[in-house]
Amino acid sequence: MVRDWEWAPTPGAPPTPRDLAELADVAAEQRGLVTRGQCLSAGLTDSAVEWRLARGRWSRVHRGVYLTTPGRDDWWTGALAAHLFCGPQAAWSHGTAGYAYGLVRREPRLVEILVPHHLEIVGPPGVRVRRSRHLDERADPMRWPWRTTVEETVLDLAERGSVDDVFAVLGRGFQRGLTTEEALLRRLSARARHPRRALLATVLGEVGDGAESAMEVRYLRDVESAHGLPRGRRQHPSAPGHPQRHDVAYEAQRVLIELDGELGHEGREARIRDGRRDRRGATRGWLTMRAFWPDVAGTPCDLAREVSEVLTSRGWDDAPHRCRRRGCGIVTTRS
Repeated sequence: MVRDWEWAPTPGAPPTPRDLAELADVAAEQRGLVTRGQCLSAGLTDSAVEWRLARGRWSRVHRGVYLTTPGRDDWWTGALAAHLFCGPQAAWSHGTAGYAYGLVRREPRLVEILVPHHLEIVGPPGVRVRRSRHLDERADPMRWPWRTTVEETVLDLAERGSVDDVFAVLGRGFQRGLTTEEALLRRLSARARHPRRALLATVLGEVGDGAESAMEVRYLRDVESAHGLPRGRRQHPSAPGHPQRHDVAYEAQRVLIELDGELGHEGREARIRDGRRDRRGATRGWLTMRAFWPDVAGTPCDLAREVSEVLTSRGWDDAPHRCRRRGCGIVTTRS
């Protein structure tokens, strides 16, 4: 079964119709939509189009864009109508392209379109039009309706929202095999002014080089040492003689920290294995906390506060301190 976000009627744009039969084929590929230009090329006059509109056979969606099956009102039809309104060189971008790829789960309220820089197009209500000098290299020529490439879309989406939102988009892209760390890093190299360039470059590089070990280093540096938490024991055995290991163990407080460096590759077997390991620890009085890339790379101060509160509840008699990060929310209580 083809999901909505996988919909792509043809690998390329529908051909220019030469008669009414071909116009009907084009409309079928465009969710019932046709443009004025397509109508004229098929032999219809403006008067013939207006006659269909006046009698309710067609309805006008935008100036020069008509719906040949009035009553259809879904997100995909609206997004394609905006695309057609902006012209044959336009491409879905940002949240619109993200939803089409399955990177965004909810239908965006705003349709976002990218057009060549030399075009000055004012989008209709509910449509945001951006201009780009590099549309040719940003758009995917193999997907109709045209849209920005997966990599460009991921980077666009990563400019906004929370850190958790950024990692969710990355995870979905990797889960579905839409992109790779290397491909994203190549495109990021051309986006010198990306507001989250440093975070993405670090995370993507470390994911590709071995996320778990890199994540342990970042936890030690940015969470534990930076905030004055006690030094945990690394690679603590799950049980005497058992081969499985825990990433960090605070033995005096019997607290375990598991660091999950995966971005979207987690599977059912791995979750079952982790759950069994957690239960083994619980039978011996250990409490397990799990941390992920958004926690360690994005909000280490919040993670340090949460870990310190758990350690304190289990007997730690010291206190964390603020780190050098701007906005660190830890309140120092040491005397």
